[in-house]
Amino acid sequence: MNTRFNAWQPFVIMLAALLLNFPTLGQSASKNKPNIIVFLVDDMGWQDTSVPFWNKPTDFNRRYHTPNMERLAREGMKFTNAYAMPVCTPTRVSLITGVNAAHTRVTHWTSPDKNKNTDYADATLNAVDWNINGFSPVAGVEHTFHATALPEVLRQNGYYTVHSGKAHFGSEGTPGADPLNAGFDVNIAGSSIGHPASYSGRANYDSPANGKPNRNAVPGLEAYHGTDTFLSDAITIEALKAIEKPVTDQKPFFLYLAHYAVHVPLTADPRFLNKYLQAGLDSTEAKYAALIDGMDKSLGDVLHYLDEKKISDNTVVLFMSDNGGLSITPARGGKAWTHNLPLKAGKGSVYEGGIREPMLVKWPGVVKAGTVADQYVIVEDFYPTILDMAGIRNAKTVQKIDGKTFLPILKNPAFKDDKRGLVWHHPNRWIAAEGPNIHYASAFRQGDWKLIYDYRQAKLELYNLRNDISEEHDLAASNPSKVKELATLFTRQLKAWNAQWPTFKTTGKQVPFPDELVRK
Repeated sequence: MNTRFNAWQPFVIMLAALLLNFPTLGQSASKNKPNIIVFLVDDMGWQDTSVPFWNKPTDFNRRYHTPNMERLAREGMKFTNAYAMPVCTPTRVSLITGVNAAHTRVTHWTSPDKNKNTDYADATLNAVDWNINGFSPVAGVEHTFHATALPEVLRQNGYYTVHSGKAHFGSEGTPGADPLNAGFDVNIAGSSIGHPASYSGRANYDSPANGKPNRNAVPGLEAYHGTDTFLSDAITIEALKAIEKPVTDQKPFFLYLAHYAVHVPLTADPRFLNKYLQAGLDSTEAKYAALIDGMDKSLGDVLHYLDEKKISDNTVVLFMSDNGGLSITPARGGKAWTHNLPLKAGKGSVYEGGIREPMLVKWPGVVKAGTVADQYVIVEDFYPTILDMAGIRNAKTVQKIDGKTFLPILKNPAFKDDKRGLVWHHPNRWIAAEGPNIHYASAFRQGDWKLIYDYRQAKLELYNLRNDISEEHDLAASNPSKVKELATLFTRQLKAWNAQWPTFKTTGKQVPFPDELVRK
């Protein structure tokens, strides 16, 4: 018996060595999962960066200073046709549910007040019955879209999940208002509010009136009250503190770092303001540019942390904005400070200026550095893509996912799919002021072609984005067959999703669907 053991002894020793040098299957799977960071900016336009997302730099690219975005572009992939929704909450809900806004019926921004419709009254159309309370992780909450949130799926599959910054998923008093209910292990400064009362630590991130706190005062950052810490820095510092735990525990983490910047109010960041004033910008534009600079510093702080902890090689960083820059004069007066040119219009519009966004993805070992992808993607694609990145297959969700993984694009920047249709649905009145298609308009893109439907004028517009990124030349009259083709596809999708549809005030009749305008 001893002889037999001695004969096998070398193999036993080798097997023992292997077992000692390899962790358990669970640990191995955990360590192989990449850390994932979504870096989301609020109201940042396509041109509000020194990184050109067009085929050439522009004067506006030369205006801003975003060296860390430049680094991310050098080390990762730049998307030139990345899309969000026209306003914030629909984008954020689509990102964490994987469902298009026409399908969630969260088509407009949600109020901190429960059951409050944020639509302005319109002289022509009645307000639609949209989900005014936003997303809910719990079924049966009135005026909400019930779904299994992305961080919840990640948490169930071994991820430590951190939210820092702006949430704005749902109204106060509903489960969706608190990120902890959506699957985040940690929530820093996230609530039902859509913008801060102030970015200043000296002001406690608040702007009280009549001795009462502003309802948009940012919660949970009391440690920074009375200090010189700018809001963009505070949420970044706290986010990096929060991921110390999973980094120490060697557990994969998901960080959703959602900046309040660069939304109003335009609180001047003294660290960067003078640079832009000296460059000749007026005070409003300089304040906005300083917010951009501070946001980019946050990105740099995150990248530096990953390098310092030696986890860059196993961390995915996805950069995105939630809607186009504010390029029209707000209803309360004053001037606009964003210039999305050559794109048309801005925030609130389904023209390119309202929906096309700066998007970057870095994933060492998967994404080739310095690459550019022209394939169009949309915000609901983040959900299935992130699950793919995490190696999560067949996740159980209460909702049907509309998004499509862009993992094939990350692996091959030349990937092309010109048959896919994208939908933007905004049957709402955003502000009191009028503007180019900022109210009651929807759009559909397939390949290079884009169809825009203005409900109030019962008008379809057709553009070829490859030849006309500025949407200056309406080809609807000269190409009726393409209009009919896209209108049919567009209508079919809207009806499949049971999208809410407006009615006329004078007659009570429903606005015609796109294909009804082209039937002959």
